[in-house]
Amino acid sequence: MNEQEFAELAAGEALNALSPEDRRLFQAARAAHPEWEHWVDADSRAAAVLADAVAEVAPPLTLRSTLLSRIAVMPQLPDTDAAEAAAAHTAAVTDAAPAASAPPAADEPVRDVATDPAPTTATIQAITRRNWTRGLLTLAASMVLLVALGYGTVAINEYLNRPAAVVALQEIESAPDAQSATAEITDGGTATAHWSESVGKAVLVSDGLPEIAEDQSFELWFVRDGAAISAGVFDPADEAAATAQLDGTMEPGDVIAVTIEPQGGSPDGTPSSDPIVAIPTA
Repeated sequence: MNEQEFAELAAGEALNALSPEDRRLFQAARAAHPEWEHWVDADSRAAAVLADAVAEVAPPLTLRSTLLSRIAVMPQLPDTDAAEAAAAHTAAVTDAAPAASAPPAADEPVRDVATDPAPTTATIQAITRRNWTRGLLTLAASMVLLVALGYGTVAINEYLNRPAAVVALQEIESAPDAQSATAEITDGGTATAHWSESVGKAVLVSDGLPEIAEDQSFELWFVRDGAAISAGVFDPADEAAATAQLDGTMEPGDVIAVTIEPQGGSPDGTPSSDPIVAIPTA
């Protein structure tokens, strides 16, 4: 058994859809190839997700009567497994062998034609049932793959759609010259400035920002040589915590500050209030 066949059986095992023979083959391959166990884990998780995604629906009141009426008029075929079907096929071939090997009569023309006996009904049923089961397991394996791809797609989308400030913070933290400094916010809370000269970016991560009115914004500043240079505004969805990237280029020795300004930022480009936090970087 190769790994692809094992993956199909693993999907059937997760759905409790294996025949006794397939389950025996699956367990033997599982014991012989522990490196394939990840298929079992993935299929089990996918089956649980598929089960949770199905809403509970009450069956129609006429379901039982409809099912029984259809059973009453449907031809019933004997339940024959693959082993019995194979035995029946072998017996049919054996019975036909003497007639096929008997010498022709003297006045009968010799026919150089050999044909196999037609398969029995039991054989056809067994083969059809096994092909259907294999098809079901292949479908189940495909569903598991789609679920896994769905999770992968969500993870990729989340990674690609990260806010710019989060991306900048990760770049800074990965830089060899990454630095940070923390200061307390007025009335509680803390703010940490992260920066890297090689990356050329600075990010402020705050926790415990004060509540502001709807017509106000937080504004970032580089305080340099006694002058404040605006570094952009931010309006966090959650005012208690925020990650904001500073606009512009930070220089060594700058103080990173935050003030509360009118919506959109200070109208004259200078702070209109005392900073709620000021973080020295030198």
